[in-house]
Amino acid sequence: MPLSQSPKAHISVRGGIPDATVSRLPTYHRALLALCARSVKVVSSEELAEATGVSSAKLRKDLSHLGSYGTRGVGYDVEFLVYQIARALGLTQEWSVVIVGVGNLGQALAGYPGFASRGFNVVGLFDVDPSRIGETVTVAGSPVVVQHLELLPEVMMASGASIGVIATPEAAAQEVSDLLVAHGVTSILNFAPLLLEVPDGVDVRRVDLATELQILAFHEQRKAQDALSRSNAG
Repeated sequence: MPLSQSPKAHISVRGGIPDATVSRLPTYHRALLALCARSVKVVSSEELAEATGVSSAKLRKDLSHLGSYGTRGVGYDVEFLVYQIARALGLTQEWSVVIVGVGNLGQALAGYPGFASRGFNVVGLFDVDPSRIGETVTVAGSPVVVQHLELLPEVMMASGASIGVIATPEAAAQEVSDLLVAHGVTSILNFAPLLLEVPDGVDVRRVDLATELQILAFHEQRKAQDALSRSNAG
């Protein structure tokens, strides 16, 4: 079976919506929810673009893939656009999620309130560390007991979970990925600093915290250099 080394190996358009557009939809959705909280009924493309940091032209093109064109001279109905984006992202249904690796990062992820509010139901926490197994973690206000990884197949069969989160050390990540895929997971959120090999049809989103911090360090260095240049020029 062919292996996919990275998300870029997947097709660029799915369900008629380009992957680049899909990556921006959660940002639009979050901004629109904030508008809803302020009882804003209508928003222009320019206002929404400014709130999300994209150009209004790009935003209009993205939303056109959802069949939403707004009303000329008026804008977009905020509540309806929230629904359209939620439906496109699959947020109008619940998704069962398992988390493997319940160290500090795994516990923080399990306790993140944004999962439940967006329809992601954490149905299992797994580890192989004897000191973690049997520990109780609060997930969406309810206690969930950390189980040994060997019980993953049983939980997967009962829950039908298709999304797995890997928060293990790098050395264990590929083995955990293989186990998740073997028992029905088709989408993986990977926090381990490793490029996973997965079969075609399995999507992987990689979150490398160290890399993100390095990028921020680069920008901080540039800002310091620019400030020094301006100071010397003055």
